[in-house]
Amino acid sequence: MATIAKRRGKWRVQIRRNGHALSKTFIRKMDAEDWAREAELAVDRQLNPAIVRLSRKNTFGSLIDLHIDDLHTVGKPLRRSKDHTLRALRKRLGLTPLTHLTRDKLIQYGRERALEGAGPATLAVDISFIGTILKHAAAVHGVAVDVEAVNAARLGLRRLGLVGQPDERDRRPTEEELERLFGHFDRTERPAFPMTRLVQFAIATGMRQDEIFRVTWDTLDARRRTIMVPDRKDPRKKAGNDQRVPLLSATGYDAYQLLLDQRDLRLNGPRCFPCNGRSVGSAFRRACKDLQIIDLRFHDLRHEATSRLFEAGLTIEQVPLVTGHKDWKTLKRYTQLRPEGLHAVLQRKTQG
Repeated sequence: MATIAKRRGKWRVQIRRNGHALSKTFIRKMDAEDWAREAELAVDRQLNPAIVRLSRKNTFGSLIDLHIDDLHTVGKPLRRSKDHTLRALRKRLGLTPLTHLTRDKLIQYGRERALEGAGPATLAVDISFIGTILKHAAAVHGVAVDVEAVNAARLGLRRLGLVGQPDERDRRPTEEELERLFGHFDRTERPAFPMTRLVQFAIATGMRQDEIFRVTWDTLDARRRTIMVPDRKDPRKKAGNDQRVPLLSATGYDAYQLLLDQRDLRLNGPRCFPCNGRSVGSAFRRACKDLQIIDLRFHDLRHEATSRLFEAGLTIEQVPLVTGHKDWKTLKRYTQLRPEGLHAVLQRKTQG
């Protein structure tokens, strides 16, 4: 008989039946009860009780939950982008029975998303994650799913031009746009929300938005003028990618001095910039809208930083020590050199 008890806000199930001992924790009591019934039924039928059984509805949403549970079990929680995509998929396709997740259904999903404004790259990510969820369920839990339906749908959507590679962005802010942004931020800035300094620090370091808000004072090496960026993005390794990066002044902004100015604020807490990343992103978009600066994103500052580092004369081997790029193909995509910038590069080489 299953025992269900609430502990620290969650529901824990324990089952001892026919020599088997199982336990699992759920956020909702209803999920705990469903799992207990199905686990006991699996034992009675002499099936493998270690396999977590799905909801009786056998929906795509149940496979998403199963995938997330498995990742947490092995210590691999979802990153922000994957979590966002899976939430959206659960909302749109979560109630779809597995038997209805056909090629036609997925192509219909793609058409609807395209009409809503989803681009080929966004839709490609959606289809890829759908395939990942189905393959995981089939490989790890032996769930009977039609993985080939995803492959056929991807091919069909590609033929329709609805799935494809992202367009390479080449947007860099102009000096005039940056000055307007700084003036706007300085007029409305709060001490704990230093948007001008944040934008300048992003250009000085090439850090991604979320990386800026993870750096901490205890990793700052004042003598070597470096700081640790924890858990940098790496397609080959999902976690543990800490990188010590130099705080340079090569881009027109002095990263080390910007941190000293930030420390002078005497803000409490371990993080150098104790701000909410989403709030900073919203403030940046709002400022661009107010100033009628078209098609500029906070992430474009990383492109700007990479390009300025090359324009300052750093080599292909040196720039990734700052930006964290793992290969030339990706680094090249983030580099948009301006022709006029070559004059300064040649001048520095001549003087050297």
